[in-house]
Amino acid sequence: MAELNSAPEKQGKKVRSNKKNLRVDLTAMVDLAFLLITFFMLTTTLTKPRAMDLNMPVGDEPGPQVASRTLTICLGKNNQAMYYLGLADKPLLPATITNYGKSGLRYAIMEVQKKVLAATGKGLMVIIKPADSSVYENLVNTLDEMTITGVPQFAIADIDAKDISVLKEKQAY
Repeated sequence: MAELNSAPEKQGKKVRSNKKNLRVDLTAMVDLAFLLITFFMLTTTLTKPRAMDLNMPVGDEPGPQVASRTLTICLGKNNQAMYYLGLADKPLLPATITNYGKSGLRYAIMEVQKKVLAATGKGLMVIIKPADSSVYENLVNTLDEMTITGVPQFAIADIDAKDISVLKEKQAY
């Protein structure tokens, strides 16, 4: 049994009344505390583990059906981005330099998305390749554009030498 005892303080020589010790029984409070702890432990929901789907390519080279719906966005300097559809060697849409915003990269992604859906009947896949001359803000802006335009499949990859040479030709590296 838990108790709280308090003795009266002695003040000088005058004692008018004899005060008894105050005694508070804390058993009920301890029982209530353990009851509440048990209740919250049993009723809480723990976070469930979530797994992300990962699709890996089967071979070394992408097939024509994958290459025809892959948009590559290379991030360059001065808030510029270069995009092309298909492979770097044989792009289906030529490499084009654009800026960020509604009339820039977002508009380009939506237009390419419409073309790919009309041609293949499948969704667009995007590969984002930041160059050494790009800034982190441009990568964040590009990821925001993926969310805004509703692109379901995108990845961030290292930039290739072919992409760097095209960026240098377009004076965006």
